[in-house]
Amino acid sequence: MKSFLLLTVALTATAFAAERPNILFIFSDDHAQHAISAYGSKVNTTPHIDRLAKDGARFTNSFVSNSICTPSRATLLTGQYSHLNGVPAFNRFDGARDHVAKRLQAGGYHTGIIGKWHLGSDPTGFDRWIVLPGQGAYWNPVFLVAGSQLTIQGHCTDITTDLGLEWLKTRPQDQPFFLMLHHKAPHREWEPAERHIAMFKDKVIPEPATLWDDYATRPAALPMNQQTIARDLTPRDLKVAPPAGLTGRELVKWKYQRYMQDYLACVQGVDDGVGKVLDYLDQTGLAKNTIVLYSADNGWFLGDLGLYDKRFMYEPGLKVPLLARGPGIKAGHVPAQFAGNIDLAPTFLDLAGLPVPASMQGRSLVPLLRGESPADWRTSFYYRYYDDPGNHRTAAHYGVRTATHKLIHYWKKAAYEMFDLTKDPTEQRNLLHSDEESKQPAIAAKFAELKAEITRLQKEYQDDGQYADPATWPKGGVDSDNKAPAGTKTVAEAIAATAPK
Repeated sequence: MKSFLLLTVALTATAFAAERPNILFIFSDDHAQHAISAYGSKVNTTPHIDRLAKDGARFTNSFVSNSICTPSRATLLTGQYSHLNGVPAFNRFDGARDHVAKRLQAGGYHTGIIGKWHLGSDPTGFDRWIVLPGQGAYWNPVFLVAGSQLTIQGHCTDITTDLGLEWLKTRPQDQPFFLMLHHKAPHREWEPAERHIAMFKDKVIPEPATLWDDYATRPAALPMNQQTIARDLTPRDLKVAPPAGLTGRELVKWKYQRYMQDYLACVQGVDDGVGKVLDYLDQTGLAKNTIVLYSADNGWFLGDLGLYDKRFMYEPGLKVPLLARGPGIKAGHVPAQFAGNIDLAPTFLDLAGLPVPASMQGRSLVPLLRGESPADWRTSFYYRYYDDPGNHRTAAHYGVRTATHKLIHYWKKAAYEMFDLTKDPTEQRNLLHSDEESKQPAIAAKFAELKAEITRLQKEYQDDGQYADPATWPKGGVDSDNKAPAGTKTVAEAIAATAPK
């Protein structure tokens, strides 16, 4: 059966060989959608990522199905929710599973992944790979290649970019390529390159309106979380001690500025890298037949609701950037349809002219990239988070997001939160907080409607709650098995270590 599948894929690929584009997927870690100027950022500018929006498509409603690093990466590869791909939290990904890179490789694409992997097992389905062990380090990072480790001097963001450029230069010229270029930045502890360290030092970064949120109508999970600007940033996060005498709100204000200075400086490094890659594609003529997509593994809180980190299904944690440019993509297009990270693997296959297997739960975004508006496109999105209590005491929850409303269920607490996003976009007023309000006919009807939609989506996506209990999670963490001693290499030497023989 397997050989028949590979033959079918190969024959299909041959039929599309003349028109198949290269696919370059640039992935950052914890990049908030609202830290991109094309998305209306009030805190920074990202001119190179903005080029993708100008020349292509910018999705305004792009969501993740489980806002945490390792599960998001498993979903990216498989096009499946966590309960099907076996990675509900920080669990080891089974490299024997079918996934998009394997299918593209079998279909004639030269495949590669460079940068953050964070799935424990060695990458499979890639002709060439150079990945960070676990979270990796910002400075002088160790990278893994098959059977060895390489230490490369410099800043991880710049190294990842340069490795990507060298990979592009040394790739086989007779095959289309699929490259996943995965940045560590702007992941915690936010260590920017030297040229960016002082970039935001003298700027006053606007505070979000909800920095001082008291969680008055949302007592189920937010008050006990441990990812607040006020209480939970560590000395390692902040790098320097606060000025003497700061207390209360003034201390929180200082922490917010200090955190954001480093976070945004790390984003700037990623933006620089995107610019270098886009320039290379333009200068070499590769841009004419290369689809470039940019996204992030999770959303991120920039002081919104008083928080940093992700995990919660509130808008800053749920939404991620998704931009794309290339042949066939409508320039300046802003699709409003709901896209999810379950859709990325099907999109890559569709762009390559390869069939999308029924096992993938997402749907190709190619029609939306072309400017089409399919009448049967999804109008709701399902989310489920498992890692409770996790590092930040974030309560397990699932929920549904529609164009106008959101319902979140903290199932271990038997608590619901419902928001009218048209009237309350910052999710301050839980409509179910008081009995008096929740019994109003319109609110009660909407609550019943959204609960029914969750039930429908759980059936559609085959979520029977199998990972609700952490005792049922697959065994194995995300530390790499590659324990070979590291030797210092340059970027060119590291690429040479993986070059096709």
